[in-house]
Amino acid sequence: MSVKEFEVLAKETVYHGFFRLEQYTLKHTLFRGGWSQPITRELFRRGNCVAVLLYDPDRDEVVLIEQFRVGAVYQPQKAWLIEIVAGAIEEGETAEQVAYRESEEEAGCAIKELIEIQQFYTTPGGCSERITLFCGRVDSSTVGGVHGLTEEDEDIHVTAVKFADVFQMLEDGKIESGIPIIAIQWLYIHRDKLRMRWLNTTA
Repeated sequence: MSVKEFEVLAKETVYHGFFRLEQYTLKHTLFRGGWSQPITRELFRRGNCVAVLLYDPDRDEVVLIEQFRVGAVYQPQKAWLIEIVAGAIEEGETAEQVAYRESEEEAGCAIKELIEIQQFYTTPGGCSERITLFCGRVDSSTVGGVHGLTEEDEDIHVTAVKFADVFQMLEDGKIESGIPIIAIQWLYIHRDKLRMRWLNTTA
């Protein structure tokens, strides 16, 4: 394929509530040359989001949150998912500002230092969501309890867990949400270097 192009032939908003669902008719160039036939696809539209892995290098602890998720209702016993802090970027906000705000709102944590890990799509086969993933240094010594904004119907249980235990939870399949899986695997790879950077000592 010498040129990658696509053309939107028609677009319609078929639902607009808490989220928006759009229907596209489009065509795109093919790897073997030429163009595809017109295809119809639904796109789940939501704004870009931020996720933050909150980590305390002094205590070697990760801040985890647990909350009800409607996407998991077909597995009722697992409808409360273990995750990391995350939230949508509102108009006029930067990804960094959202990271600081959501960490306070969802976990009661003040970030001391913030580094960007990666930007990625979550489910590009049908959703526009793009995540900016950060790691934030925090003091986890006072972490705990229930947090979240009442006006947003948030009911978030917060705990600080030793990294070794968090990674074992991952290995045991107890963490089933994709974003924390990516974040924890990143920390597994970069943890020693990160602790050296933040503690300025050999971990």
